[in-house]
This record gives sequence, C-alpha cells and structure tokens, in this order.
Amino acid sequence: MAAPSTDLDKLRHSAAHVMADAVQRLWPDAKITIGPPIENGFYYDFDAPHPFSDEDLERIELFMAEIVAANHPFVERELSREEAIAYFENKNEPYKVELARGIPEGERITLHSHGDFVDLCRGGHCKTTGEIKAFKLLSVAGAYWRGDSRNKMLQRIYGTAFPDAKQLRTYLAQVEEAKKRDHRKLGKELGLFMVHPFAPGATFWLPRGAVLYQTLSDVMRKLLLGEGYVEVRTPLIFNMALFERSGHAAHYKEHMFHFESEDQTFGLKPMNCPSHMLIYGSELRSYRDLPLRLHDQGVLHRNEPSGTLGGLTRVRQFSQDDGHTYLMPSQVGEEIARLIDLVHRVYQALGLTYTAKISTRNPEKFMGDVAVWDEAEKTLEEVVKAKGLAYHIEPHEAAFYGPKIDFDITDALGRKWQCATIQLDYMAPERFDLTYVGEDNAPHRPVVIHRAIFGSFERFIALLIEHYAGAFPLWLAPIQARVVVVSEKHEEFAREAQKAIAARGLRVDMDLSNDKLGAKIRRAQLDKIPYMLVIGDKEVAARAVAPRARDGKQLDPMPLGDFADRIAREARPPLTNSMTAGDDHPKAD
Repeated sequence: MAAPSTDLDKLRHSAAHVMADAVQRLWPDAKITIGPPIENGFYYDFDAPHPFSDEDLERIELFMAEIVAANHPFVERELSREEAIAYFENKNEPYKVELARGIPEGERITLHSHGDFVDLCRGGHCKTTGEIKAFKLLSVAGAYWRGDSRNKMLQRIYGTAFPDAKQLRTYLAQVEEAKKRDHRKLGKELGLFMVHPFAPGATFWLPRGAVLYQTLSDVMRKLLLGEGYVEVRTPLIFNMALFERSGHAAHYKEHMFHFESEDQTFGLKPMNCPSHMLIYGSELRSYRDLPLRLHDQGVLHRNEPSGTLGGLTRVRQFSQDDGHTYLMPSQVGEEIARLIDLVHRVYQALGLTYTAKISTRNPEKFMGDVAVWDEAEKTLEEVVKAKGLAYHIEPHEAAFYGPKIDFDITDALGRKWQCATIQLDYMAPERFDLTYVGEDNAPHRPVVIHRAIFGSFERFIALLIEHYAGAFPLWLAPIQARVVVVSEKHEEFAREAQKAIAARGLRVDMDLSNDKLGAKIRRAQLDKIPYMLVIGDKEVAARAVAPRARDGKQLDPMPLGDFADRIAREARPPLTNSMTAGDDHPKAD
C-alpha cells in the first residue's frame, strides 16, 4: 500500500513521540523502544509492567492533549555514539542503549526532544507539538522486541493522526466499517470457516465456505480451459534435492517445512514451479508445442512466523490458481499482454479496482546474469506501458529468479491487497536444463512465466468477504435461496419449491423450524441469503411464490417455475458469460 506523504509522516512520527511522553508521565517505570509512523498512523512499543487497557488509552490521550497544547518545539541534537550510549544508560533506557550500540561507527546520531522528553531518533518531526491537531489511540497489541519471538514481549500502542479533525473522523468511520466487514468476524457469523490451534495457519472450510471456495475454483478452471491451459496435479512432498536444483533451498529454505525420513531430507512444497519444471522436462518439446500453459490448484505450505498469522490473509497452508507458461523468447511480450488482459477481465467482472507494480532485481538476492535481468525488466515495463496500465516501480522486491508484475486490488474501503502476479523467469529453464526443438531442428532454451490471477484462494476469499461485507452476489452466495414456511401445513409445497429450484443447479435450503416467522426472516437476513421465499396459504393455493430480495425489496408473485428460471439466469457466473476483452485498463498517471 502507498506510504504516507512526507508531511503526514512527520505528523504521525511526532504524535508517536508525544504518546511515548504521555505514557512515561503516567507510568514512569515504562521503558521506551521504537515508535515509527506507519501507513495509517503510528505505533510505539513499551516494556511496561502495567498492562495497558482501553481505559488507559483514554488517559494517555488526555495527557497527549496537554503536551500538544503546551506547543513544545521539537529540538534536534547531534552527538557521538558513546555520548548517546552514556545518555540512555544514565536514563535507564536499556532498549535505547541497545539501539545506540548498534549504530555503525561514523553514522550521524541525533536525539530529538520536546519539553522534557528525549528520544533517540533520525528525525522527521513537526516544528512544535501544537501542530498535532487531530489524533486518536486505537488499540493495544503484543509485539516481540525486534520482531524476534526469542525476545521479550512488549506492548504496542497503535494510534493515528491527521492534519484536521474532519480527516480523522472520516478515517475512524472507515475503521468502524472495516470492523463490521472483517472477514474473521463475518467468516464466523456466516459459518464459512474456522481455525484451530491444533492446525495453526491452516483453514477449516465449513460447509458454506467450502461451497464458496469450490465455486471460485470451478469458475477459474473453466475460464482457464478456454484460455488454452491444461490442468495438472503434483506431489505435496519432495526430496530437498529438487529445491536445491530450483534455488529455493538457498533462497527460501527458512520459509519451508522440511523433515527427515530414512536418512533423506524432504520438504513440503511452498510453490508449484519446481514440480512443473519436471513435467515440462519429462518429454521432448517442439516449438509447435509452445506456449505450453500448465494450471495447478494444489495445496502449498509456507512456514510463516506464528506471530504473523491472521485469518485467511496470512496462513501456512493455502492453494493458488497457479500457472506456468513455457514459451519461446519471441512470445514473451504477447503472452504477458494476454495475461494482463486476463487479470483485468477477471477483476472487472468482480467489480474490483486495482493498480500494478513492477518489482525489480534485489542486488543482494538474485540468480543469473544482470544483462538477462535488465532485459526481462525492460520487457515487463514495455508491455505494461503499451497497455496503458497504471503502475509504479518497486525497487529490489523481485523474486530471486526474475522480475514481476504484482496487482494490488482496492477493496470497498480503499484498502489494497496484493493478489495477482505475473513473474518472468529465465533462470529456472537453465537450472533444469529445459529445451525445445526449434524450426532449425536445434535445441533452444524456453522462458517460463509464473502467474496467478486470484493469488491464494484464502486471501482472495478474505478480500471478497470484506469487499461484499458477506453479501455475495447471487452466483457466489453459498446459499442462493431459502424457503421459509409459515407453519407445518405448508411444508409439502415448500419441499416442492426447494426441489424445483435445486433442479436448476441452484443452492437452496429450507427453514422448517418451529420459530416464529419474524425470527426466520431475521435469520435469513443475518445469513445474507440473496432470495427468501415465504410459503403460506396464498402461495400454496396459487402454487406461486412472492420472493423477497436480500435488500428487502418484495418481488411480484410469480409461478414457481418462472422464479426458478429467473434466478438460474441471474446465477450464471460473470467470469464465464459476460467478460469481454478490450475494455480499458486503469490508465497510467
């Protein structure tokens, strides 16, 4: 997501210092650590024996208001490394001492103060505390010192600050809306998924969530079939020798699960590409076979730190709509353009807006020749420009084997999520000695493009849950219609209605409980069912239904068969029946 502007950065950095000052005024034994600005605010980590509560945040805000009203100037002071260490040793601030000791010799060291509060800091502040016009403390969380689980757990206070109260109110309203849309909250309320400490970082898909997952999976399979892909399935466990050949053992091993068996080391695959290289290399290929497009929705595992796991957005076990295309160098530009169009068509059909970023070589972590990388990066940028696609450059963020285009989806709340990716790879064919027979009857080296459209299903579903606030479009809704009976005497026609709707391939259930009708209607609303059919005396007599839409709109009564046909048409996935190529992409600035 985009970094805050310089002025906003300074405002929030200053607010973090003011917050730390207020905390130490209230709890003088609290030790300060670090307090940077972040995208939507700031935080500061404290080593304090007192556990901070929501009530404490209100007390801290009151003290912050006093510090702001005092209009203290922010003052910078430069000193030597030894002076900085001695200063914080005298102040009994062990974390600051550790930070000062870690500053390389010769690097400029500064203290920044306002009033009596002094911090070790590179700078970037307002002129005075009085410039901090609008701020709010948001939450408390745990955080290990330096992000290392072997270190002490600290208390992190999050806050935000804006130039004026109006912007702050707007942001706080977005935060409240985000809480309502949180996929973890809605996932539980709608019965979509669960997690359990016995399987950290893995998802239990409940019946409704499994329908959601499988619907997306099936739609993507059908879509890619029309795009010339063939689907493959590959093993879950491989001898680590495979990942040594691919380069993952050297560049990615710390993120893999691996184990010993019969004096051999095996690993759970973190991605599908090495196994797809084996498939390509399993037989002789001709230039006539290219492009060869492989699609794989297999299960993957990555050893993410336990402290980073959360809901569906950061997991250890997941699946992707993964694909690898093998092609001749002359076909690269056309294929990348084709993939950009595919991403655009899918996201447009789902009502999702996006931006693109090109990640370039990390000079300290890459494989291959610089000249090849330069050519690959140039190719990506030329195609993106030719498409008129809005993008920016992310320096040093490429995969170790090649540059990439990542697509950030903007959801209904304006937040960005990285999902689709297109990665250009000249290295893997070299490492696996992949070839094809060219028109000259000689062997040539192919290029491989790694790509995903949804990205991981888990993250994409989390995004869709929050984007739609759980009220999925009809084609995606786990339950598309619910038949509700007024009393037991209406059950026979209710079962007939369910059968007629289900016969059209639709997902329909019934509420035959003894609850009052109002409670049944309310339950259907909470479950966010697109259509509800209340069956009473009038409906039975007319053998008709009067559908009620999720938004409360009451449709005119209609024969049961007409309604079933109507929603069958509405429920056709847009990813297969309404996507059109050639629509404009988001334009570059």
